[in-house]
Formats: sequence, C-alpha cells, structure tokens
Amino acid sequence: MFVLFGGWIGGGAGIVVALALDRRLGRLEPRSGRVLRVRLRADLPSAADLFAACLLAGSSPVEAAEAVAHAVGGPLAARLRPIVASLRLGGDPGRCWLGLTDDPVLAPLGRALARAATGGAPAAALVARMADEQRAEHRRAAAAAARRVGVRATVPLGLCFLPAFLLIGVVPIVIGLTTTLLQPF
Repeated sequence: MFVLFGGWIGGGAGIVVALALDRRLGRLEPRSGRVLRVRLRADLPSAADLFAACLLAGSSPVEAAEAVAHAVGGPLAARLRPIVASLRLGGDPGRCWLGLTDDPVLAPLGRALARAATGGAPAAALVARMADEQRAEHRRAAAAAARRVGVRATVPLGLCFLPAFLLIGVVPIVIGLTTTLLQPF
C-alpha cells in the first residue's frame, strides 16, 4: 500500500490491510485438518452402526469401541484407542466418552455414549439413532451442495450465452433499424 499511495496514508493503509489479512488467514482451516474432518464425517455413520451392532451382540462399550477402532482404522481409530485404554485402566466412563466431544464431528457419538454410561440408557439405541441422524445430515449437506452447484453454474452459462444472444438476436435488429432509419425518403 505504501508503494501505491506513499506517505502516511499508504503506511496506515498497509498496516490495516496486513492486520485484516492476518486475521482472515488465521481463521482458515489447514488442509490436513479439513481432510481429517471429512474422513471422520464419512466414517462416523458406519462406525456408529458397527458400534451399535457390537453392543446388541452383547459386547461391552469398551470391547465395542476396540472392535470399531480395529475395523475402521484411520483418524477415528486414533481418537477411540486412547479412550479405550483409559476405560480399560478404570477411568470414569462418562468422562472418558466426553473426551470425544472435543472434536465437533465426533461430539454426537461422545455425548450419546456418555449419556448411556451415566444415565443407564441403552447405548445401542442411542448410537444407532445418532448414526441415522448423521446420515440424514450427510444427505442434507449433499443436497445443499448440489443446489449450490446449480446456482454457481448460471454465471458462466450466462456469460457464454449473453454475447451469443446479443450477436445473433440484438445486433441484426439494431443494424436493420439503423439502415432503415438512415435511408433518405
């Protein structure tokens, strides 16, 4: 900005722009975090179904979490393994499961399991319901993304068709009118 405006105005504008960019860029999520979040969001419904199936088969929540971590792998397993270890060492189940609420993607699973551990609600039903909610949220997000694609496609299409419309439809009419109006009687 100093190069464009010079003097005190350019220096002040440069500082303001630098602070605004620093604040804006600081809010952006790193690519690795975004990839991790997308993977967790994709794995969560099937992992929750597997978790509920293990619970319905008679496994304890710790054994079910260990089986899910082993079957699913990836970042979800990395988040479940410390909780399983903590539970095996005798940690409070409610607090251990609430450790998943640090991650906004896994928070529904953590709250459901903590509610089941502290309140005595059937964990399998809570986890299965949470999986259904996650699938419904996935469908809503996909439908919204499809609608956004349709809206975003109108601008390029408009930019392509508007010149063609002007050249084929409007320009010949204007030329025809001007030649007719400019001819002497």
